[in-house]
Order: sequence, then structure tokens, then C-alpha cells
Amino acid sequence: MLRIDDFSTFKKVATPFYYYDIDLFEKTADKVAELSERTGIKVHFSIKANSDRRLNDILSSKGLGADCVSGDEIEFAVTCGYAPKDIFFAGVGKTDREICQAFQVGIGAFVVESLEEIQIISDIARRLGRKATISLRINPNIDPHTHHYITTGLYEDKFGISDRSFDEAAAMVTTDPNIDFYGLQFHIGSQILEVADVIKLECEKVNDIVSRFESNGVVIRNIDLGGGLGIDYDDPDRNPIADFETWFMTIHNNLKHRPDQTVHIEPGRSLVAQCGSLISQVLYVKKGENRNFLMIDAGMNDLIRPALYGAYHKIENLSAHYDDNDGRDNPVYDVVGTVCE
Repeated sequence: MLRIDDFSTFKKVATPFYYYDIDLFEKTADKVAELSERTGIKVHFSIKANSDRRLNDILSSKGLGADCVSGDEIEFAVTCGYAPKDIFFAGVGKTDREICQAFQVGIGAFVVESLEEIQIISDIARRLGRKATISLRINPNIDPHTHHYITTGLYEDKFGISDRSFDEAAAMVTTDPNIDFYGLQFHIGSQILEVADVIKLECEKVNDIVSRFESNGVVIRNIDLGGGLGIDYDDPDRNPIADFETWFMTIHNNLKHRPDQTVHIEPGRSLVAQCGSLISQVLYVKKGENRNFLMIDAGMNDLIRPALYGAYHKIENLSAHYDDNDGRDNPVYDVVGTVCE
């Protein structure tokens, strides 16, 4: 249940709006910063998970970097205080304009997902008289045991470079005079709850792939394991902070790396989701033939997970809790919003 100091004031705010528990967010960020310091694993917040300026100001102040998937996100990250050298530009669809934006900002690395993208970035770097720092996103063909819509590391997915292209990709980034090879990046999916087993498997696969590249004379300076740590949507109050300890320590104990290699991760929802709530107002109850509809003033444009892939999202009646001390009956409704989906 949301902890609200003055519910009468809270009710005067126009709905719908997002509400963030900043105390919980600070505790979450501090936990991640402490684990990063303890293990030496560098953290880059995935900006697409939340673009609230205040939250990102806090994360950048803790020394985190940023993971971006658009030119506008890169510009936003800089205004939030993220160091350009700690900004990664990922995503399968970078436009020429966005690539030029990234060069202008001076980001840490481009994360490329195909041979075609390597060539495009190289050509732009040549025209600009610059050198592109490039990390190869590798598709490790791992099932993360999550929803198939958010699985990103199987060969049939659109993401990353598969093993049949490893040698050609390595040759391109190590022989092209316009490219400075940065390292390898991996990301297998989101909302991973079987953390120890899945991340251990990822580390074992990464160990093999890094060894394959280095046996062919390609020096790997940076290893990025992406993000994907899941959160408890069923009972968020019981588990308000995601299991970062297991995630960091599983990587620390299973990923083989030398002192001259830096390990990176890119958490997104696990840093912010448990701290935020969408607050909406009930407009009226529509009585249907077989069920009752609770009409609210928010829609899937505000919270897309349930509509997009049938995800469960906990709903609480704040008025019943604060005004009536949870004394109301609990009839069953279909909670529906304003968008025609």
C-alpha cells in the first residue's frame, strides 16, 4: 500500500499521474551503488525504463552511467548529469541523425547489432573525420524463461549478432581504421525472476564466447551483460527492492574476467518500477449484462503492460484504505480505461 502522509492533499492532484516514493528510490539506488562499488561492476541505467528528470538526476549523482536507444535520450542523459563517456547508445534502429548526435556528445560507445550497422557507423565516422567506439551486441541464444514478447536473446529474435557472423563482425571492428573496438554486449530479456540459474547460464555462455573471440586474437576490454532483472508485481510491498544482491553476486562469482577487463550491466525497470505508481480516478461504474466495469481516467497509453502482453498489475483502492480503513466490501470489476484497445 502506498505510504501517503496527507491523503486529503493527495486527492487534490489532477489524475492520472505518476507517484514516486523517493525514499524507496534512494534506498534502491544506494543499494545498487554499493554493490557496484563492492564488485567493480559498472552500472548504466536504461533510460527507456523511466525518463523522469528528477529520478535520473538522482541516479547520475550516484555515479551511474546511462544506456540510451535514441538521440533524444542521449541529449536528455547529458542534461541529467550522466557523464558522456558513461553513455552507451544501443538499439536496432539508429538513424544517421542520431548517430551524428552521439558523435557530437562524445558518448562512451555505440552498441551495434548487425554487420550492416557496423558499416553505416563506420561510413559516418569517416565522413565526420571521427573514430567510432563500437561494442558488438552478441546474441547468445539463451531462453531467459520470461514472457516471449520480452525475450531478446534467441536466434529468432531481431537483436544482436549470432555465432555465424562472429568472425566477420570481429574482422570488421578490428581492421576498420574508423572504428575503435570497445567490447562485447549481451542482453537476453526482461523481467527475469529465476535470477541465479538464468544469469549463471548467461555467464557460462559469455565465458565461452569471450574465449572464442580472444582465441582469434580479438582483445575484449569490456563485457556488458545487459539488464533484465525482474521485480515482484504480485506483492510489491513484500519485495520493494529487487534482488540486486543475487544478480550482482551471480555475475561476480561466475563471469570470468581479467583485472584489465571491465564488467557492465544495464538495469532498467528493477531500479524504478517498485518506487512508482500510476494514480487514477474512478469516473463511474458501468453495469454490463454479465459483469461490472470500473471506468477510470487512465488508459493503456499510461500503463501498457497489461494490454500489450496480458501482464498482471496490482490495483489498490486508495480511498477505501485511507478513508474507510479497508472496511469496504470488495466486489469484482473489470477495470477499464479511456483508450479503445
